[in-house]
Amino acid sequence: MNTKSPMAPEKFPDMPPIPGVRLASAACGVRYKGRRDVLLAELEHGTTAAGVFTLSKCPSAPVDWCRKALKGGQARALIVNSGNANAFTGRVGAEAVEQTVEAVAERLPCRPSMVYAASTGVIGEPLPYQRITDNLGALYESLSPAAWSEAAEAIATTDTYTKGVSRKARIGTVDVTINGIAKGSGMIAPNMGTMLVFLFTDAKLPSEILQPMLGDAVNRSFNSITVDSDTSTSDTVLLFATGKGAEHLAPASADDPLLDDFRAKLHEATLDLAHQIVRDGEGASKFVAIRVEGAEDDGAAKTIAFAIANSPLVKTAIAGEDANWGRIVMAVGKSGEKADRDLLGIRIGGVLVAANGCAVADFDEAPVAEHMKGRDIDIAVDLGIGTGSATVWTCDLTHAYIDINADYRT
Repeated sequence: MNTKSPMAPEKFPDMPPIPGVRLASAACGVRYKGRRDVLLAELEHGTTAAGVFTLSKCPSAPVDWCRKALKGGQARALIVNSGNANAFTGRVGAEAVEQTVEAVAERLPCRPSMVYAASTGVIGEPLPYQRITDNLGALYESLSPAAWSEAAEAIATTDTYTKGVSRKARIGTVDVTINGIAKGSGMIAPNMGTMLVFLFTDAKLPSEILQPMLGDAVNRSFNSITVDSDTSTSDTVLLFATGKGAEHLAPASADDPLLDDFRAKLHEATLDLAHQIVRDGEGASKFVAIRVEGAEDDGAAKTIAFAIANSPLVKTAIAGEDANWGRIVMAVGKSGEKADRDLLGIRIGGVLVAANGCAVADFDEAPVAEHMKGRDIDIAVDLGIGTGSATVWTCDLTHAYIDINADYRT
C-alpha cells in the first residue's frame, strides 16, 4: 500500500465472526505482485442480499452481473478482485465474470446467480480471470470466520489502510452483529465513488426489507461524500444477511419499529466506512465537513454542499490552510440553486466570517487560522431562505493527488 494517510485510524477494528460467513484471500497476481488481490466470501444457505450500485452509464461487467443476481435476493458467495476493474471490456468482460462465478458456484455448489462479483482497479484491460479461478481451491481451503483484516486488504487499490467496522444492534430484545469492509481512496463522488463496500449481518431479514434500509443508509453516507467529484464505473455496496444468529422476531417491513436500532446501527456502520474513505482520500491531509442550512429544500442544500466540496479552489485553499471564504461564496453561486447574496452567512470552525452580503467586521481571525491548521475542518453555510439542510464530507486537494493518479497505471 501507499504511505499511510495521516488521518488513518490507529488500528483495524476488532471484528467478531458473523455466523454464516467465512472469508479467504490470496495473492493471485491479477495485477499486483506479492499482495492479496482476491477475496472469496462463502455465505450459508438462506443468506439474503441487498445492493446499491454506481449510476455511471458505463458500468463494469461485475456491476451488470450483480444487478441481475440481486433480482433473486439470495446469496451463497462473493468473489472480489482488485487491480483490474473489468470495466469497458465488452463481451470479454462479461465472459470473465461468467467464468469466474460459474467456477465459484461449482466449488460450493450453488446456482451461479447466487454468486456476487466485484472488481476494482484499472479500466479497459481484460480481466485475467484464470488467475482467480486457478486459485479457488486454495481459497476455499483457507476459508475462515475471522479473516476480516485480510479480506479488507485484498480489495484495496490506492488505499493506504484497510477499512473495517463492526456494530452490535438489537432487533427487539435480541442482539445481532453488523460487520463491514470497504475500499476507496480516489474517484470518489456520488453516486457512488470508486468504492467497494461489503456488509454482513447474522440477522434474519428478507431482501425486500434489507433493500430499502440499505438504500437509506447509502444516501446518508456513501452518497454524501466526495474526494474528487469523479463517479466510478464499479461502485458496489452489498449487504448480506445470513440469518444464522440468535432467533429474533420477524419484522413486518423495513420501517417496523422492531428494526429501529438495527437501522440506526446500519447507518452508523456505513457512515463510519464513508468517513474512513474520505480520510484516505488520495493525497489528503484534512477531513472537511460541510453543513448547509436554510436552503430551499434538502435537495438544494445537498447540491450546494457538493458544489463547495467539489470546488478545486475551495479544496486547495483548505490544503493551504487559507480560510478563503470568498471561494465558498463562489461555489454557492455556481451551484444553480436558489440563493440570496445578502442573506448568506458562512462560518469556519464555528466563527462567523461572512454575513448579510459582506465580511463580518472585525471578526477575530486567530481562532479561524488555528482551526485551518487542524486535521478536521468545519464549514457551515446558512442560505437564510428556507428549511433545507444537508451535510457532506470531503477532503483537501494536495499535489500528492496528482502524483498518485499520474502514476496509477505504471
